[in-house]
Amino acid sequence: MKHASQLLEADPVLAVEQLQAILEAIPNHGPALLLLAIARRRLGQPQAALEILVPLIEVQKNVSAAHFELGLTQAALGRGDQAILALRRAVKLNPKHPLAWRHLADHLMAIGDTQAGDEAYAHHIHCSTQNPRLQRAAAAMVKNDMATAERLLKTHLSETPTDVPAIRMLGEVAVRCGQNNDAENLFLRCLQLAPSFASARYSYAVLLHRRNNSAEALVEVERLLLDDPNSPSHRNLCAVVLSRIGEYDRSIQFYARLLDEYPGNAKVWLSYGHVLKTAGQQQTCIDAYRQSININPSFGEAYWSLANLKTFRFTENDLEAMHQQVSNTELDNENRLHFHFAMGKAFEDTKDHAQAFEHYKKGNETYSEEINYNADLNHKRIQSLKKQFTPDFFAARTDSGTDKHDPIFIVGMPRSGSTLLEQILSSHSAVEGTTELPDIISMAKVLREEAGSGEIAVFAEVLASKSSEELRQMGEHYLETTRVHRKTDSPFFIDKMPNNFLYIGLIHLILPNAKIIDARRHPLGCCFSNFKQYYARGQSFSYALSDMARFYRDYVELMAHFDEALPGRIHRVHYENTVADIESEVRRMLDYCGLPFEPGCLKFFENARPVRTASSEQVRQPIYREGTEQWLNFEAWLDPLKIELGDVLELYPEVPNY
Repeated sequence: MKHASQLLEADPVLAVEQLQAILEAIPNHGPALLLLAIARRRLGQPQAALEILVPLIEVQKNVSAAHFELGLTQAALGRGDQAILALRRAVKLNPKHPLAWRHLADHLMAIGDTQAGDEAYAHHIHCSTQNPRLQRAAAAMVKNDMATAERLLKTHLSETPTDVPAIRMLGEVAVRCGQNNDAENLFLRCLQLAPSFASARYSYAVLLHRRNNSAEALVEVERLLLDDPNSPSHRNLCAVVLSRIGEYDRSIQFYARLLDEYPGNAKVWLSYGHVLKTAGQQQTCIDAYRQSININPSFGEAYWSLANLKTFRFTENDLEAMHQQVSNTELDNENRLHFHFAMGKAFEDTKDHAQAFEHYKKGNETYSEEINYNADLNHKRIQSLKKQFTPDFFAARTDSGTDKHDPIFIVGMPRSGSTLLEQILSSHSAVEGTTELPDIISMAKVLREEAGSGEIAVFAEVLASKSSEELRQMGEHYLETTRVHRKTDSPFFIDKMPNNFLYIGLIHLILPNAKIIDARRHPLGCCFSNFKQYYARGQSFSYALSDMARFYRDYVELMAHFDEALPGRIHRVHYENTVADIESEVRRMLDYCGLPFEPGCLKFFENARPVRTASSEQVRQPIYREGTEQWLNFEAWLDPLKIELGDVLELYPEVPNY
């Protein structure tokens, strides 16, 4: 057996011959059968290995090594779901099996279960390191005791500063503590010392993706795939990054292959559906969401994803299934709120507006308990921005920024018709639509970090210290980082991040020739549309009617300020006017952009471009007129909105004097 084990590393073919000889002498010898299965898998014969392992495990149910090998064999056969089950059994039987934890982590990352994947990686580190101090640090990470982990790792690195695994561990601690700059520097140090350290490169790629540096993230993950093309976690990350940068066909291919390996995982089906939705493959998207529900009937996000198509209609059976789920007292809040939002949409479609509002209300209440939105703080930020971005401030910086004309920013409130405007403009031959780009917000975050403050409005104070050349470089940097989202040679592209209205001062200083379009919608229509929308992230103001109204008021006030500080700089489009007379509004908008009228802009619904927002299916149809009146069905419950909106509602479309 010892000789066979040695041969396994050097020559698996000879190892097979040795093991077969042993098994002829001692049939059903467990250790020999396990080594034979390992040899078969290493020789590229996973099916033969499986045929050995299945009966072996029936006899040796509690042998961790056998379940570990079964996990590797199932993975080699492309059966990721079964691999996860086997690896979970292996670590349950032997919690100190480092390789089992690492392979389990890879599979968990591949199916999008990042929290469990992170925990499994922490267990792997804890089990694999021999240094007692690093073992204690890893144990602290498993317990989410980041302070202890950080202290132990920094002490260790002060003595051995080139210990690459320890540097990577400290990088992971920094990520969990939200210290992204420190984490990035630590991962880069790892790769400087050990370029082939795949775990550090993977962590670095994940961090780049989370920081919206998609182009560099793709470079890193594609490098990982060159070395290990079959890694499930690397392939999943690549699919996610490709989707972020608009490479939907490639992303779909990656997800399709992952689903061959993890057909029983509801989250992978959901992610696949999201990409199909963006690419305009509606029926295949619906099928994917349905499959997710079939696998996990309590998966509320899959139901909400169907509702979020906007044009989808639930059946009576769907509604009954959702009723059963929300009646389950053991259902967790995350799934519960998704069901409530989905049921609100279902009842609204059947004209049962009382039931619809009740479910929207419950969904919002469930989520608002988990967030900490402060309407007073947001109002204070608006006042701070007004104080900083004065006419004199801009007049003193008339020569700032890059002279490029490429971007067209569409800003405003979410659910204000901005996706419709984007679809119209991107139907012009000179304009490319992208998506809600995070780059301006990321730049503002960097400015806040320079100030050492998390306060949103502080970026304006940092801008005041920037030279004309620095502002020009910032404008060029924006154009460079957004280039990855541009797929054509069109001279103009659209950045449709609604929340960029908070950063108009920044946009004007670094991109003075960019166009800025403010998409505005009736206060009650806009606010209620947000109230019934569940956002995957952000928009924390939208989960209470009074908060929603105050945020709308702040938006109107800030835009009125910029109208005075930068006269004529911003072009405003009211959603109701676009619905009533689309051609006139389109001509006005194109004139502002310096573009000739093209009839194709009126046939925006024929544009097959990918659309990532909640209105993706609505803008693939002719003008959506119902959006101007939907709130009327819920007017009986909107008094909190009306009271808080005050004169902003009374004067619409005009605005109060500030």
